[in-house]
Amino acid sequence: MSNAKIRKITRSDNAEVAQVVREVLLEMGVPKVGTAYADKALDDMYAAYDMPKATYFVIEDEGKIIGCAGIAQLDNYEGNICELQKMYFLEEARGRGLGSKLIDICLEKAREYGFEHCYLETMPYMKAAQNLYKKNGFEYIDAPMGNTGHYSCPVWMLKKL
Repeated sequence: MSNAKIRKITRSDNAEVAQVVREVLLEMGVPKVGTAYADKALDDMYAAYDMPKATYFVIEDEGKIIGCAGIAQLDNYEGNICELQKMYFLEEARGRGLGSKLIDICLEKAREYGFEHCYLETMPYMKAAQNLYKKNGFEYIDAPMGNTGHYSCPVWMLKKL
């Protein structure tokens, strides 16, 4: 894992986190509408997760943010389900075991918050991400849960915590 460390986001990370997320979305050819690319929260992730039962993490390697993900209550859903949100890795972070480590940290935080399930949405062609999620216990479900506003993400997964 080299010297990469996972820590909670700070206000000073906002610009770099937004840049990482947008760079990965562009690299993957993700639509800019109906996905995380267009989320208003993207430019102030620190504030977006500065609420009860929500935490956003970054992976820092030699002073540079190379990955990120967060956990929060699933939007517009009446139930004890959180969402694994905005999980993105620059190419240099991939294949180093950081994804599973970050998922573990997020899910541990979700359990700490008392959530019973964790939901996520992704794109059909993000096969490496789906494989990572499956390896970490997520299973495909047939329909979206809640209403995240990400209508361009047609793959939904769920994990019992």
